[in-house]
Amino acid sequence: QTQLLGVLLAAASNFLISVSLNIQKHAHLRLACRAEPKACYRSKLWWSGTALLALGELGNSAAYGFAPLALVAVLGCVSVLGSAFISVLFLKKTVRAGDILGGALTVTGTYLLVTFSPNASQELTARQVQKYLVSWPFLIYLVLEMILFCILLYFYKRRAVKHIVVLLLMVALLASPTVICVKAVASMVALSAEGKMQLTYPIFYIMIVLMAASCAFQVKFLNRAMHLYPATAVVPVNFVFSTTSAILAGVIFYQEFQSAALLSVFMFLLGCLLSFLGVFVIARNQKEEHSQTPFIDCGRIPGQKMTGKIQPDSHSPCYGTLTNENSPVRSQS
Repeated sequence: QTQLLGVLLAAASNFLISVSLNIQKHAHLRLACRAEPKACYRSKLWWSGTALLALGELGNSAAYGFAPLALVAVLGCVSVLGSAFISVLFLKKTVRAGDILGGALTVTGTYLLVTFSPNASQELTARQVQKYLVSWPFLIYLVLEMILFCILLYFYKRRAVKHIVVLLLMVALLASPTVICVKAVASMVALSAEGKMQLTYPIFYIMIVLMAASCAFQVKFLNRAMHLYPATAVVPVNFVFSTTSAILAGVIFYQEFQSAALLSVFMFLLGCLLSFLGVFVIARNQKEEHSQTPFIDCGRIPGQKMTGKIQPDSHSPCYGTLTNENSPVRSQS
């Protein structure tokens, strides 16, 4: 019953996240259609979406205290499925065959995940977390992760390699300590709420600091990937990499599959594969939206004959500068 509560909480929270993201997108579209532009933070609709997003993330974090880490991490596919459903229902997007196929794969994979998920112990105390931190499997796993992250960071910083795999692998490597810390903090808070005080142990606050630091760097590299590549490529690749990293963290740190039967492990992995395929199909089926509004309408600049670029290249060093026959004219943005 406790694990079922975690599953329902994770699914509902991820669906709430998809609702919040679509509300924010709808708010941006409404603001873009206004005659006078207005900042998004002045919109009540945008703030409603932000509040729902915070509530969904809080519920998703709380789910780690009731269900296995590997299961909660993979249930993030509900957010992608819910977003596609809401986009069709409320944003009037066209239903394609890929949406139906991706949804069917995701639902089937989610069913297998819930049915064959590991039955991990829910009594995760501060002393158990300390014991897991100094276990040999986790120490070896941590050293390998640090070496791989340093190699990727070297290529990113020194060799200027900005490939999507490099960026999202760094995000996934940071996701591993993040989910470990989130589950530890959520479990200790849940036990403290039941009367088994865990908040007096230093490990609780260490986990909070590590969780905040890893989340901050995750957001940094993920935003960089979103800036360089389309969302249709970033979303599925990031979901697969980060979820795989979270599953490995649950297997190695929390030993969630230690007593699981071979058939259960195989069916759980099959559910992961179907969920990954469903997310890929749904994300790949979406088209990137581009604004057709130019930066400058030359028809509104009387007496100037323009010879330069009307919409300059954003990668050019003279971005934002327009030239005419007599003198340079700076665009106001």
